[in-house]
Amino acid sequence: MTDQSPLAEAQLKYAEAIPSASMASETVILIDALGRTLAQDFNAPEDSPPYNRAIVEGFLVNTAETQSASEENPISVQVIGHVNPGDESCPSFGEGQAIEVNTGSILPDGQVSIVRMWEAKRDGDTVTVSRPFPPRFFIEEQGCDITKDSTLLKAGHVLTPADLANIASLGVNEISVACAPKVAIFASGDEVIAHTDTLRSGSIRDCNSIQLAAAVTETGGIAEQKGIMGDDFDAFVKAVKASLKSTDMIIIAGGTAVGGRDFVSDLIKEVGELVIDGVPMRSGRPLIMGVANGKPIIAVAGHPPEALRGFRLFGATALAKLLGRDIDPAIEG
Repeated sequence: MTDQSPLAEAQLKYAEAIPSASMASETVILIDALGRTLAQDFNAPEDSPPYNRAIVEGFLVNTAETQSASEENPISVQVIGHVNPGDESCPSFGEGQAIEVNTGSILPDGQVSIVRMWEAKRDGDTVTVSRPFPPRFFIEEQGCDITKDSTLLKAGHVLTPADLANIASLGVNEISVACAPKVAIFASGDEVIAHTDTLRSGSIRDCNSIQLAAAVTETGGIAEQKGIMGDDFDAFVKAVKASLKSTDMIIIAGGTAVGGRDFVSDLIKEVGELVIDGVPMRSGRPLIMGVANGKPIIAVAGHPPEALRGFRLFGATALAKLLGRDIDPAIEG
């Protein structure tokens, strides 16, 4: 038994019928990777930050020397050098000495701390400290954000601007992503004309091809508009079979019933396997889905708002499954 809605059950059933991560992969440069889907786990090639560094301006001191410092009994140290961002190393220093640092300066390991500028009194090269400081105070440790060889992003992740920044910070400029699925889009119906044609009595302009192509692009696919098919079953079957040879997914808008015949249902049976033959919900009868050689075939209503809704309910999930993205198909959209 299940407490899922009929729609959620249909979404889950159809998602299970589509092979996961079936697209080939390709390598792209980072600037072209926004919105693409990782084809494999991305493991960090190095630590980030790549070295210990200061996160404030101040003076690097030996931690132990500050432990006895107080307002009544301040300690003084001599500034013997400085380290700026971009310097390859920090000068060494000994007892009673300090190094001036800036934000981003490279720092050594060991029991050292940063005394912030406003927590010290400086007189020439002498710095006076009047309180104790904990070890590694205001020091960002090597690898504290990202550890070398750790998995930064999992396969199936959709790359965001922040992801690209993180990858770039590790010195990487190319990334392996899933190839975008090619999606053939058919409009259907003898009454349907191109949206640029002159409207005649009884005709309907095809706006579904435009909106579905945009939705496919938005979801990570490559839309290929195949035009308008009339209510000729054999010609439609031939066109779909031809498209299946060169594309990864088929979307059909309209034509779910012609002259009392389950037109699209029969079409899908002709070219592949019928998985969902309508969904028991309002406006659910036109939602018909199948698979042919692992390639999704999705029929949505001809009414434009319902066509887009049908794509978001089933087409977007199908594309995500082909790309290997993480999905929750049992969520009604």
